[in-house]
Amino acid sequence: MTTTSPRLRALPSRLLSQAATHSDRLVSDGLAQIGARKWHYAVLATLADTGPASQAEMSRRTGIYRSDMVAVLNELERDGYAQRVPDPDDQRRNVITLTKAGTKRLHELDAVLADLQQELLTPLTATQREQLAALLTQLVDHHDGRHDRDPSSA
Repeated sequence: MTTTSPRLRALPSRLLSQAATHSDRLVSDGLAQIGARKWHYAVLATLADTGPASQAEMSRRTGIYRSDMVAVLNELERDGYAQRVPDPDDQRRNVITLTKAGTKRLHELDAVLADLQQELLTPLTATQREQLAALLTQLVDHHDGRHDRDPSSA
């Protein structure tokens, strides 16, 4: 059995990286079992939460590169979860909307992700989970350039 150096175990950046790798694998594998990907969830949840948007706006809202967004939307549209319709204000661009089937799929994905979150965070209490989410939100917001935000609102 290999023992990790105490110096390595004390590095938050290393621990975050290891936790992120485990989390990414767990979520990716869990979603793959039902024919979904993380980006599917990101698009469906964003459409449900913020409403229809152009492809470029969806890319900004989700952080998915524009070139990758096209492939994700092709998959979601193929499966009937989202649709692209010409923007009535600008026929050169499309507006992405969530379909009824997409709403149903989002609820399925929410349930799967809730189970995966439970599995990932099993060793933590409910209070620790809330603290972890708040601290990670604070870190992400800071490094995304939103550090001027009130930390108590995270």
